[in-house]
Amino acid sequence: MATIDGDGDLDTSKNDRSTANESNSASGSFDNGRSNKGKTMQKSTSSGSILNNDSRSPPRLITSSNRTIYTAGRPPWYNAAGQFEQAFVIGLCGGSASGKTSLARKIIESLNVPWVTMLSMDAFYKVLSEEKHLLANQNEYNFDCPDAIDYDVAVSTLRKLKEGKQVEIPVYDFTTHTRLEETKTVYGANVIIFEGIVSFCNKELLELMDMKIFVDADSDIRLARRLRRDIYERGRDLEGILKQYHKSVKPSYEEYIAPSRKFADIVVPRGSENDVAIDLIVHHVNKQLAKRGYNFRAELKCAHRGQPLPSSLYIVEKSPQVTGIHTKIRSKETNRDDFIFYSKRLMRLLFEYTLSLLPFDVCDDYIIFSYVKTDMP
Repeated sequence: MATIDGDGDLDTSKNDRSTANESNSASGSFDNGRSNKGKTMQKSTSSGSILNNDSRSPPRLITSSNRTIYTAGRPPWYNAAGQFEQAFVIGLCGGSASGKTSLARKIIESLNVPWVTMLSMDAFYKVLSEEKHLLANQNEYNFDCPDAIDYDVAVSTLRKLKEGKQVEIPVYDFTTHTRLEETKTVYGANVIIFEGIVSFCNKELLELMDMKIFVDADSDIRLARRLRRDIYERGRDLEGILKQYHKSVKPSYEEYIAPSRKFADIVVPRGSENDVAIDLIVHHVNKQLAKRGYNFRAELKCAHRGQPLPSSLYIVEKSPQVTGIHTKIRSKETNRDDFIFYSKRLMRLLFEYTLSLLPFDVCDDYIIFSYVKTDMP
């Protein structure tokens, strides 16, 4: 396990699972459900792919730094040899309000990955009985221990996502402490981020993670963030939050969450403010994805280098018209309508040239003119 501070110093413990340069990769997500937007809403829910206060309309894609990041998933991914490659799974663990989501956002903004899925453990809280539901409404139920999580569903869902399969993610309402009937449909991705306070407390989950990151933050900072989040986003009162914090949140952190940091490959102090750790993680994620065949355009380009072109390949003769069309199509300044127009024009030229390669005979009708007769194969 490695700990990286903001100055770039590397702290290595006795349980070192890898060096800083060999630490596994991580990825992030755009979790807006815990942002300041919650000030305008009292109902807060969690979904598997993207956390969003309005569970009925999760974002399907996000644009950041002039890049588009798709969050709704994609079909299974294959390498250059046509073999299926599993997604890269990153586990994020840390105390409540430690900055896991903010760290994930910073990592995603730095990654050159178009497909990312965020899976929050908040979606896998167990369905409460009437007795436990009453305790939850009185801030007497402990949501910060492993017993509150339905690990069977969480493990099954994460395993299917890693295999590129479609899954249905439950949605949990923190205001009423109930699991809603609706679900979120999520598909596979290049990178899957599984985030939760007790995500390192289950052996099966740990085995599915390719990299495990523990986000460390001062207890006072975590409490301040939790107060702000629960008041503005989850519509809870200050007295109830403090009562729950001292009764279950703080003891659970000391009993379950803090000890689980020994399973982490890397510990990130101060979360999203630690730029050194983020750079290290992003570099390794891209390196691991390249090994898995996600960036194999260069490999395909060089696959037949030095070999002669097949006899069945015909190239349209270069002309000012073809050159002009290519210039228009490849220009970033070309608008949508012009792009469609010139693309269709180029396709017509290709079709005309292709038809000229078909076998034909010249026929004479002996009356007006000769014409070309084409015999389709």
